Amino acid sequence: MKILAWPIIFLFLFGGFWATKLLLSSDTQPDTTNLLTAEVVSVIDGDTVILVLNGQETTVRLIGIDAPESVHPQMPIQCYGREASAYLHGLLPEGTVVTVEKDIEPRDRYDRLLLYIYKENGLFVNEDLVVNGYATASSYPPNTTKQQVFASALKQAKGASVGLWGSCDGPDQPLP
Repeated sequence: MKILAWPIIFLFLFGGFWATKLLLSSDTQPDTTNLLTAEVVSVIDGDTVILVLNGQETTVRLIGIDAPESVHPQMPIQCYGREASAYLHGLLPEGTVVTVEKDIEPRDRYDRLLLYIYKENGLFVNEDLVVNGYATASSYPPNTTKQQVFASALKQAKGASVGLWGSCDGPDQPLP
């Protein structure tokens, strides 16, 4: 019986390692079954853009993140809000062609389309905003496919005190 147990344990551990490796490496890659191409019309703030998608302009909220407010009509400008907006403007200038990926729920309560955005060079924009401290990870069930990616990016940003983590007491802080 001992002889049979070792191969099973080995296969479980080895197979589990490679399955985990495969899952982790594919988290930041888009799910090719849910992909569309779009063009950037404008950036509204640090987590909202307007895209032309299927020939129509639509407002898009980036899934899984929350950038400090910079243009909300009923809220003050928050610490690092202007910087987050400027950074996203730099990442996604007008005319930029992007690949977008949907998750489970297509729209939020403001009727904005909810998407993950990737640049042509493969940069995962949602994750980039978090890892560089321009946004925090924020879970909005049921759209949680990339939640672990954002949690890891947030840990890295906080650990390095980058962006809002080095300049503010965290997200949702009004300007001093």
